[in-house]
Amino acid sequence: MSKALEFPVSRGIIPALDGDSFDQSRRIVAATTDIPGIAGYKLGLASVLRLGLAGAVKALREETDLPLIYDHQKAGPDVPSMAKKFISLCTESGVQAVILFPLAGEQSVKSFVGAALEQDILPIVGGELPFPDYRVSHGGYVIDDVLERIFNLAIGLGAQHFVLPANDPERLAQHIHTLRNKIGNASLFLPGIGALGGNIHDTFATIGNWSAYAIVGRAICEADDPAEAAKRLSGEAIATL
Repeated sequence: MSKALEFPVSRGIIPALDGDSFDQSRRIVAATTDIPGIAGYKLGLASVLRLGLAGAVKALREETDLPLIYDHQKAGPDVPSMAKKFISLCTESGVQAVILFPLAGEQSVKSFVGAALEQDILPIVGGELPFPDYRVSHGGYVIDDVLERIFNLAIGLGAQHFVLPANDPERLAQHIHTLRNKIGNASLFLPGIGALGGNIHDTFATIGNWSAYAIVGRAICEADDPAEAAKRLSGEAIATL
């Protein structure tokens, strides 16, 4: 079982550092790290491919002590033997949590989620993106009950942190209902806020008393004043407590 990662708030936002340059991402972190309601930062391939994972983490650690979550876009649909290697590299680089989309089947879930828990790095488990043509029923290639299948197994392994798309209120409510029947407490990470159609007030109202974090990219990174945008969105999240 992984040791608990403490987020500074139970309701807040996590800026996604997917800007055009690492310098931009670093400036956003420096400008927002002291804003109440900022729960951490999501580090993606845009920065990692430029500096390497360890280099990106080291540079961001000069600006913030908040949790750093690595999103490999998306880790998990790989051969099971890669799981321990991938998680070991993440651990050595200093990230504290990883987003996992173990779409390759049962062994993918067991290997990637299990390796994260064993190596004391927090697995944040998902399997569905907030795009209209992602699922089979909407013209995509991924089965409609993908999250239920992944979550069933991940919960049995000890996972408590999950990614849910936030831009479809009806489907979000269904996912939360399913989770509540399987686990007493969970933390939810919610992409789809802002440019993709979701909003913090309605999304967080659906969640009840669980911890919730909106993952926000363009609404902050592309704002004229990223700090002001982050402050406004964080305030909306905190107001739902």
